[in-house]
Amino acid sequence: MARLSTRITTINGGGDDGWGVFLKARRMIAQGTPVTELTIGEHDIRTDPSILAAMDSAARAGHTGYAMVPGTDRLRDTVAKRVTARTGVPTTRDNVIITPGGQAALFATHHATNDAGDTALMIDPYYATYPGTIRAVGARPGIIPTRSRDAFAPQRAEIDRAVETSRAAGSTPRSLLVNSPNNPTGAIYGADTMQAIARAACDHDLWLISDEVYDTQVWEGDHISPRQLPGMADRVLVIGSMSKSHAMTGSRVGWIVGPEQGIAHLIDLATNTTYGVPGYIQAAADFALNAGQQLEDDIGAPFRRRRAIAQKVLGAQQLVGSIPSQGAMYLMLDIRRTGLSGEAFANRLLDTHHIAVMPGESFGASAAGHIRVAMTVEDTAFERALGTLCEFAASVA
Repeated sequence: MARLSTRITTINGGGDDGWGVFLKARRMIAQGTPVTELTIGEHDIRTDPSILAAMDSAARAGHTGYAMVPGTDRLRDTVAKRVTARTGVPTTRDNVIITPGGQAALFATHHATNDAGDTALMIDPYYATYPGTIRAVGARPGIIPTRSRDAFAPQRAEIDRAVETSRAAGSTPRSLLVNSPNNPTGAIYGADTMQAIARAACDHDLWLISDEVYDTQVWEGDHISPRQLPGMADRVLVIGSMSKSHAMTGSRVGWIVGPEQGIAHLIDLATNTTYGVPGYIQAAADFALNAGQQLEDDIGAPFRRRRAIAQKVLGAQQLVGSIPSQGAMYLMLDIRRTGLSGEAFANRLLDTHHIAVMPGESFGASAAGHIRVAMTVEDTAFERALGTLCEFAASVA
């Protein structure tokens, strides 16, 4: 075989991509072993039938050919109207490009902001694909560590230190990726934290890439988009998605919101990569975004309930610690008192009780000794699995 590029062969940094326990669980399921999966952020309800009907209707009406690469005017206008209403920042279709899901948006925004060899900063713990996405565009991941005792909120001093570290290594920091509500921790960055992040971006002349795909899943506090902070609209690229808000994970439709000139260049990139999103899927997304708040509330309701269930179960014991989950569909649990690493705990839990969770180490060094639990199974099964997890922790401590 001819030589493959260094860029593609080093996407995972020469190590595990963080999905080992998840893949092991899937192999067990394929072999006929029942497993309670608390791993990935996949709703246990499917896309609402009304959205599927809109998708079917659009496809049967002929919207199966090439769609406009930036997205249909109708969907871009709908996204712009939604962003304006939610943030107060005037937004038009020229500030919006439709993408094949949030992951494609992550790739595109880092391509737009980083040249080969530049540093793209990200906060640890991070969503498992962040480092690989950054390496895939030829940039270097720059890690900003956080602490469990701070609920994994980033501190300004650590941002400054990461900037200086990258410069000392001969690499220019160009972007900072933030995610609130956060995957994997469930944290929501408060006003002080978000303002400190914005000031750091300005002081170090960084693009701020804001992954806001969980912005409808807020259980405590308020979601703040950094684009709405004073002076930040021309420095922020916001990533949104239909996956979490409307249980449309498989439809692969999201967006980027940013300054007009940046969006224009991102359209050039899309023309030469994804070539847009199918029109019938965009029609379904437009229908869903206009279906009303109740639909979004119904999709988020199971996670709000299960968060309350988790608080009850975890409150009845004192060994497994819980990072306050303010949003999203995850719990970050501290299992360091068991003496096991997150990876060892997750593997032994899967082997002995057929419950699959994600090791904290899958999301970076800051989450070592933790596990992430996705609240994505039916309430009774979730309560039972979480209780078994706590009993297992006690048995190995």
